[in-house]
Amino acid sequence: MKNQPLNLPVAILAGGLASRLRPLTDKIPKVLLPVAGKPFLAHQLELLRRQELHQVVLCVGYLGELIQDQFGDGGRWGVKLEYSFDGPVPVGTGGALKQALSLLGEKFFTLYGDSYLPIDFKPVAEFFQNSGKRGLMTVYENRGRYDTSNVWFADGEIEAYDKVNRLPQMRHIDYGLSLLSASAFADWPAGTAFDLADVLQRLLAEKQLAGFEVHERFYEIGSPTGLAELSALLARPSDEAGT
Repeated sequence: MKNQPLNLPVAILAGGLASRLRPLTDKIPKVLLPVAGKPFLAHQLELLRRQELHQVVLCVGYLGELIQDQFGDGGRWGVKLEYSFDGPVPVGTGGALKQALSLLGEKFFTLYGDSYLPIDFKPVAEFFQNSGKRGLMTVYENRGRYDTSNVWFADGEIEAYDKVNRLPQMRHIDYGLSLLSASAFADWPAGTAFDLADVLQRLLAEKQLAGFEVHERFYEIGSPTGLAELSALLARPSDEAGT
């Protein structure tokens, strides 16, 4: 890609137990599962490097030391890797980001450790910077195809976002890439457990959440079906795979 460097760090949420993939994840964390001949995290890091995103913070928990042992400082993949561990008590995806703020700085991308998102990140970052808001969610018109739709998006705005209480107008889904300001976490006490979804919903209620629609489908390895789909995609030549 011929983008100018974005100069924003990326937080990857990789601390989950991956229970849907057991027994594959009994002894290794999800991001180390082999996909098309290499650990999934390698594919994620290569995608970020092609976006000229080189500073990555891994929020890890379950078997996180195995990730650190294998990926180290990230130099082999052309990125700088740092690690933020959950500690003895899981703090959720939101709590994990709160703990990592000292490594992430004032503004950063966030994505999930089981997501592969073949889009151009630069327009998303530019939209966020120009929005003046404290958060941004990318959305995709899913219409229930790849997972349950959870976003009402209309006229360029997020009208509702809820992963539990669905509305008939929800035809979009949280795509899995967000941009956040550190100030979005100011009201959440350190060491408490909360989800990223809680942060996004609060920002939406405060009219501080921008919405950016993308048109490329997402891929994920959170389920056996998703793992098979992404393996097939990444086994193709890179020009066919869109990467």
